[in-house]
Amino acid sequence: MKHIVLTLTAMFSLVTLAHAQFGSGIVYDPTQSAHAITQIENEGRSLENQAQQIENGQQIFTNTVKIAATAIQTYNTVHQQYDLYHEMMLAPQLLYSRFLSPMTDLQMLEQTANTYGNSASWVNSANTGKGAPASYQQVSVPRTNNVIPGYANTSITAQQQIAAQGATVDLGDSVMSNNLTVLGTIRANQTSRQTDIANLEAASQSQDPSQQTVMAELQRINQILLLQLRTMQDSNQIDANFALQQIVAQKQQQDTLKAGFQDSASFTSTYQTHVAPAYNGGAQALTY
Repeated sequence: MKHIVLTLTAMFSLVTLAHAQFGSGIVYDPTQSAHAITQIENEGRSLENQAQQIENGQQIFTNTVKIAATAIQTYNTVHQQYDLYHEMMLAPQLLYSRFLSPMTDLQMLEQTANTYGNSASWVNSANTGKGAPASYQQVSVPRTNNVIPGYANTSITAQQQIAAQGATVDLGDSVMSNNLTVLGTIRANQTSRQTDIANLEAASQSQDPSQQTVMAELQRINQILLLQLRTMQDSNQIDANFALQQIVAQKQQQDTLKAGFQDSASFTSTYQTHVAPAYNGGAQALTY
């Protein structure tokens, strides 16, 4: 643009000089020419600025269109998610409630008979977990608190066998009493636990807006996880007690095997000390 202006200015000057020299009556004014050149340059810059502004405006418009398109897409996505969440909140009541069936919990034991007056306390312990050691002893063969007469006069091997069998009885009674306590406590807690589950089920199927908020849903999920943990704890307790019962039963089998080996190892000395003299005396009696 500046090059064109300078060229036009030079040509205009030459024409003006030519007319002035040949008496055309036109006089060249350098001041006015310079002023005209300045105006032409300013107009050129103004046109360039306007062109740049138009280009910038087009770029801004293009960016605005892209932002608007992104905003519309985001809105559509959020709207779809909202519709999905809304359907999910209403789904338990609208879709699944008709498929629910009552669950079976650990039922309370019923007292069918108490013929000798000693089973009622055991049933109560199985339902509540209270008084299990005493009630278990009432329905079991009484155990003696004293050692077998003559225990101190027997051999060390015999004392070991007698003491092992006595320990099996004591340990078995302890494990069985503990099992009765655990199972009774679990049964006693079933009513409260069933109430908690029923409340969670009712809240999950409710159409009350306060029950359909994100915080309410998260709180119910947290309560469900806690109930599952408590149920797993009860199951682990039963498994642990069952393992103890298996240990006691295995101990009894091991004691029997060990006693058999001890008797076999001491058979020769025992035979020579007790059995052989008895046979000899019987043989002599038959000879008379």
